[in-house]
Amino acid sequence: MIEFKSKAYYQVSAALAFGSFIVFCNLYLFQPMLPVLAEHFSVSATKINWLLAAGTFTLAFMLLPWAIVSDFIGRRNVMLLSLFLLPAIGLLSLFTDSLTVLIVSRAIMGMALAGFTAVAVAYMAEAFTAKAFSYAIGAYISANSLGGISGRLFGGIITDHFDWQTAVIFMASVSFIGAMLVAFVLPKESKVHEDKMELSAYYRVIVQHLRNRRLFLVMVIGGVNFALFVNLYSVTGFRLIAEPYSLPLSITSMIFLCYLSGTVSSRLVGLWSQRFNPVLGMFTGTVMSLIGMFITTSDSLIIIVIGLNVLSFGAFFTHSLAYGWVSQQAETAKSTATALYLVHYYVSGSLGGFYLMFCWQHGGWSAVMLGASFLYMIIFALCWRLNHYAQTKVAWA
Repeated sequence: MIEFKSKAYYQVSAALAFGSFIVFCNLYLFQPMLPVLAEHFSVSATKINWLLAAGTFTLAFMLLPWAIVSDFIGRRNVMLLSLFLLPAIGLLSLFTDSLTVLIVSRAIMGMALAGFTAVAVAYMAEAFTAKAFSYAIGAYISANSLGGISGRLFGGIITDHFDWQTAVIFMASVSFIGAMLVAFVLPKESKVHEDKMELSAYYRVIVQHLRNRRLFLVMVIGGVNFALFVNLYSVTGFRLIAEPYSLPLSITSMIFLCYLSGTVSSRLVGLWSQRFNPVLGMFTGTVMSLIGMFITTSDSLIIIVIGLNVLSFGAFFTHSLAYGWVSQQAETAKSTATALYLVHYYVSGSLGGFYLMFCWQHGGWSAVMLGASFLYMIIFALCWRLNHYAQTKVAWA
């Protein structure tokens, strides 16, 4: 096992964090472009949301297949295959100006992204000691945040000054270089996975994980948390491009710098986990996220930015704790458990986009606030139930 602060710890943590950075750059490249592409293709905000949702949907549904494959061919092999597919798929999307074909290409991209995302945390859970893992997961999720920020900023700025095709070409180039670096740095696995099973046994394992109340509730908490977080940003993009702000895309994209507060909170998860109850942490993070959303009701751009920072800090804190909880609570088939968490995470994120975009189209920011508040209440109820099960040690339905 890799000990905290050892040479191997820094080597493996850095490689996985950089791979995560590349993955999330690609996943969210198109998010800031949505308002401009909606105008370009003359479609509604709900329909253009498919450019984001297609990738997150297919990513979600490919997580379990990739996790199963990784038990047979190795976590490292799956992660590298995933990374090397990204530039190829990105370049293929350049050969069309059809919205339908572009959506399909983003769906294929999501399938490739799922490979790395499905097994990276399981790789860490198997390779690191408990203490090393609690800190490594924070660094990994911080890299998720930085990748998401960078992809969104680049997508918005380059599209505003050139076009979306230029953004895709540059991202494909960076992805190829990143895949080469991760392949060089990430060490080969030293053992066959102890939780490898016959293919027919995976169905029983999936059902077992879903029947575990503590795991299932955390999966739903993580999903609803992500549905709120990522899509409140998407709607804010439409809000700032519209009157009375009428901001250009390159400026609107800067709101994603507020993700940096989430990067900070992710790094605090290791400290929290060593001293306090993770469920209390998820509740606290959700309270902060809710407060951040209410702050954004102001018409002042400065106050909106402050609100987004608070929102990001809380949402990433909740996500980091929930993600780590699933990896540590699963007694067997950890890669399958973390993949199930991410299935809930990304499916909820995709559905949440259509939900909040519908609120935006039919009632503006007030309707978005009302619809989002309902989802926050669901998270609070789930945290209350999770705390009950965690204290009573009840696991199975």
